[in-house]
Amino acid sequence: MTGVPASAAGGSPGAKSAASAPGAPGAPSAPGDARPVRGGKLGAAAVNQASLWNIANILTMVRLVLVPGFVMLMLMDGGYDPVWRAWAWAAFAVAMITDIFDGHLARTYNLVTDFGKIADPIADKAIMGSALICLSYLGDLPWWVTAVILGRELGITLLRFVVIRYGVIPASRGGKLKTLAQGTAVGMYVLVLEGPLATLRFWVMAVAVILTVVTGLDYVRQAIVLRRHGIAERQAAAEGAER
Repeated sequence: MTGVPASAAGGSPGAKSAASAPGAPGAPSAPGDARPVRGGKLGAAAVNQASLWNIANILTMVRLVLVPGFVMLMLMDGGYDPVWRAWAWAAFAVAMITDIFDGHLARTYNLVTDFGKIADPIADKAIMGSALICLSYLGDLPWWVTAVILGRELGITLLRFVVIRYGVIPASRGGKLKTLAQGTAVGMYVLVLEGPLATLRFWVMAVAVILTVVTGLDYVRQAIVLRRHGIAERQAAAEGAER
């Protein structure tokens, strides 16, 4: 006998059972009892099981489906009916909003998929490109503006693929501002505006074009620097391996 009461040495059997019971304070949780905290973000283990049909990809699909609908609304009744143009603006606005949320959801909840990586930039350029081409076709926007914006977007996309072996060109604050200016300007041109608002949209588009060119040149500069650094690092690694 040690002279130590059973409760001090390890507790009574009843106490041990109560302490080890599921849900008791301080007791280890059973594997099947894990529950997400209300209002909290999903854990990585949960969201990694997301399939192609996750919310981020669905929003991207919605944006792709909106493209032909937007074009149809833009060209209804010759393309100059204010009511149809207002509906076209609504479709364009929904597409721009889903563009914001699908990327945020994919990054926040680890819903990034191969489909999303390919479809998201295609959807972005499809809705913006269709809007610019429709506006130029209807005579509301000079063709050179459409050529500058679309040329920049396609050129930077190709440039990213060229230098991806050396690294990734991150999205800049100027690039995000450019996207906002483009979306605002194109949205204003989709609507049938007159008077001061028509003058305002001209200047908003001018700002968008300037940002498009400036940020495009900055991306080219970053690509050149990234490529030089990548080549230098490879040469240094090769020389180190030969020694």
